[in-house]
Amino acid sequence: MRIRPAQSQPSRLLVMIHGLTGDENSMWVFARRFPDHYWIIAPRAPHPANPQGFSWRANPITIEEAQRDLSKRPSLEALLPAAEDLIRLVDEYSASAGVDARQFDTIGFSQGGAMVNVLGLIFPQRVQKMGVLAGFLPSGLDAQIDARALAGKQVFVAHGTQDEMVPVDRARASMQMLEQAGASITYCEDAVGHKLSAGCLKALESYLTN
Repeated sequence: MRIRPAQSQPSRLLVMIHGLTGDENSMWVFARRFPDHYWIIAPRAPHPANPQGFSWRANPITIEEAQRDLSKRPSLEALLPAAEDLIRLVDEYSASAGVDARQFDTIGFSQGGAMVNVLGLIFPQRVQKMGVLAGFLPSGLDAQIDARALAGKQVFVAHGTQDEMVPVDRARASMQMLEQAGASITYCEDAVGHKLSAGCLKALESYLTN
């Protein structure tokens, strides 16, 4: 896990969640762009990925398999154990570091974005701001959507129209379901592939600052 202590008060915890085949360093390029009141942690996912890096679900498929067959994308059932582990990690780390994490913010890329959606919908009392970058909504969350688990929450969603890993149509459909769950969406779409564009990064910075 990588850590950046807050440089100003009052501080707030931000959890950055990497995607499939990533690790705790994958999203660190963003850290310097975010407000200095954030105490940032970037955990490493618990499961080895194929052919490298790490995954938030056990027995992960390869990126190529995910591209070929969208039905193999991870479901709530596959991601929930790691989500529960993340909550425990946040609690244990915040207690040791003296950081208030009764509510925290989180952003994630790709599979990490799916994890952000799981955390927000399953633990809405713990998560405040959510950033879903080139991500998607896993299956199995219908009950939480119907219960409007995200009522009153602001969610930032960014996606590329040329994304071949997670097609933009899926991102738009996921966004509609987040709105059904009660979320107010800030959406940034740009003509890029499976990455965060410069324009959407600026929009994300603004979202986290306000």
